[in-house]
Amino acid sequence: MRSTEHPNIRRVTASLCIQKPKIPTSPPKDEGSPIPKPPLDPVEVKRVSNARARLFKVASQGNLLPDKEIHSEGTVKRLNSDSCLNIKDFPHDTDESDLSQFNVKTLANKSTVCAEEKMILPTGIREHVGSQSTQTSLGSKQVIQESRPSTYPGNTEINKEQNRTGSNGDSRTYEDETEEEILYWNTKIQPLLDEIKPLNNGNDVEHLCKVCSSLYRTLQEGNMLGKMCKRRAVLLKTLYRLVDVGSDQLSIQLAKIILALKVSGRNLLNICKLMFKVSRSENNDALFQNDNILDCLMEVFSFTDPIGNIDAFLYCMGTIKFLSGNIILLKDLLNKGLVETLVRLMKEINDVNRTSDTYLCSSGHLLVQVTATLRNLADLPQSRSRFLSTGALLELCVVLEQHLNDKDVCTNVARIFSKLSAYNDCCLALSECTSCYQLFLDILHRHQRKQDLVVRVVFILGNMTAKNNKAREELYKQKHSVETLLTLFQTYHELDVKVKITPAKAQNKNEIDGSKNQRLSEVEDILVKLIRVIANLSISTEVGSAFSGNQNCVDLLIKVLECKTIEKCEELMMNAAATINNLSYYQVKNSAVKARQLHIAELLMKLLLCNNMDAILEAARVFGNLSRSKEVRNFIVQNNVDKFMITLLDAKHQDVCFAACGVLINLTVDKNKRPILKQDGGIKKLIDCLRDFGPTDWQLASLVCKTLWNYSEKITSTVLCFGENETDELLELLPAYLNEEIALNVAINGSDEGLLEHHKMCWESEFVPVAQQLLCRIQHYHRHPEALPSSSLQNCSPSKGLF
Repeated sequence: MRSTEHPNIRRVTASLCIQKPKIPTSPPKDEGSPIPKPPLDPVEVKRVSNARARLFKVASQGNLLPDKEIHSEGTVKRLNSDSCLNIKDFPHDTDESDLSQFNVKTLANKSTVCAEEKMILPTGIREHVGSQSTQTSLGSKQVIQESRPSTYPGNTEINKEQNRTGSNGDSRTYEDETEEEILYWNTKIQPLLDEIKPLNNGNDVEHLCKVCSSLYRTLQEGNMLGKMCKRRAVLLKTLYRLVDVGSDQLSIQLAKIILALKVSGRNLLNICKLMFKVSRSENNDALFQNDNILDCLMEVFSFTDPIGNIDAFLYCMGTIKFLSGNIILLKDLLNKGLVETLVRLMKEINDVNRTSDTYLCSSGHLLVQVTATLRNLADLPQSRSRFLSTGALLELCVVLEQHLNDKDVCTNVARIFSKLSAYNDCCLALSECTSCYQLFLDILHRHQRKQDLVVRVVFILGNMTAKNNKAREELYKQKHSVETLLTLFQTYHELDVKVKITPAKAQNKNEIDGSKNQRLSEVEDILVKLIRVIANLSISTEVGSAFSGNQNCVDLLIKVLECKTIEKCEELMMNAAATINNLSYYQVKNSAVKARQLHIAELLMKLLLCNNMDAILEAARVFGNLSRSKEVRNFIVQNNVDKFMITLLDAKHQDVCFAACGVLINLTVDKNKRPILKQDGGIKKLIDCLRDFGPTDWQLASLVCKTLWNYSEKITSTVLCFGENETDELLELLPAYLNEEIALNVAINGSDEGLLEHHKMCWESEFVPVAQQLLCRIQHYHRHPEALPSSSLQNCSPSKGLF
């Protein structure tokens, strides 16, 4: 059944992707002054041969559906081993085209003991060759030692810890330990630590992983996770020494324990870096599917302040973003409440940024990772209810508002909205976020040349305005809305023409590389989606009337029809024709469409005479509106368009027949054009349409009856007017269709209550009035008229004027 929107107005459907300043961060509250680091041993520096794609490289989505990832140059947001984000901070990095991996080094000097929450800092950066996990026995690793004076400022707690534990780190009694805790430590924990302590005892990685797994379970059973363990510092010191083994498998086990101990400050930052390094290789995804490591990662967001630990959160989110590229891990993360967690994180950041811009820059880097992860989650159908229930769409709008100048953040949010807006429930929820309309227009204004961003925003606007009249009017009333859309139209039309002309000037076609062809496709894609927005906006009477009188808009649409062909640019041509159809419906003063109607009619001939039925349909619809003008009706007859419309009645396609009838009914307004219907077999074909489609499409049946009514205005005999066989068919069909039981047969129209109600409304309001009048006229002028009841004759007006 046709849409309840006006039949002459059609909704266009879609066919459907920087270097940052350093993050200003304050030193963690629980840290002392930085610990001096010795020069890195150059032997330890190795290059990455095939690491996972760079973090923070925003994917570009060309033709939106499906979403594709396009790697652009020079727009990589980088992470390093320190607080700020700049690849120059890696003095030993020999390959600046990739993000340096990091490896935490530990100190072996016995005089330096790590106190609680005082982690031995990394001494350098190591990049492991290959994408496989590096598993090296402890005996083969060189230990880089580092020492610092015992009088180093801030070492009071360390000295106290040494007094309790001893310079060698062996177990001693703590002041507040109970006898049970001492016994549990000595009999359960200490043996495991002794087993992994020696660095040169030949233990292989598999054995160390098993011991670490046992250690985690033992700590859990003894209620020693979190900050409950009295000898937490000794435990952390032992674990940190194992980081230097360089095994990704072991790193996961260590990270699980260390995160479970609820470390903070620099300790949390470095362990998040370690997780990030492991997650960069897709080959390590399997490591994250075991041992509840995802739970430990998720817990970081619940016990840590994001603003005070923004660097750690950045690496943690980078890890989760990488893992979310794996569909198995993505579903697991969704079930663990990642959407809810990230929405809470966004809200915290948004609230802080509302009152101060101190963290605006650094939070932008974090939000790039958050929004990239949410985009991956949006791919899962089961995530939609979570996006709606958490208020994610509103928070994402706030993110856009606060980071309008950040192209990466804007692109990621646009990717989320472009995915979700394809679903009615999410699209409606987004439409109700009144702030989003102006935000989208601001993005189109500020990032006009960012094609991957622009294409997504216009796609979203097209979805929002496709079925929602309130959204159409809301977008239209925004400041500079029409100006912004038409400026964008002008910009990309000129770019499209420029790209098209460039190949013609090339002396050798081989000089034209593939990048230009891709660029042409991207520009055209934006035009397709932008014109779709204008077409959808024009469904609204207020907006459509305004656009109909806009000379610039109509001129741009005409230029598209002039310079394109249906063979090469099918969707673009059809969208342009559909938009002109919508605008031509409105009979407004100073209509720009009416002023150019003959030129438009000439351009439509390209569509009408092609081999594409969809293009023919769009052209027929436009002729249906334009043919209200006598000048266009004369053009139609002069160019045999009328004969073509009669032929289209044989298409056996409801929409095509409806469009053709729209043209023919307007032709019957001119008395001298009415004989055309009978000469070319039009009467017979109209009756065939009535028989074929009447019971399922009362709008089309009504239009057929109106055409026959106008045609028979000067009737004297039904046989002379319609033909004998045609008259008999009408006398058979019309009474049957006027019978409610037959007309609204459930077997024909289905059992859907809403559809049946709409069907009945169309039958009663559109078909019955004209069908009754036509039947009365035919019966009245039939050569053997049957006697009609006086009441029926009183209700009939066989000489009524045109419809």
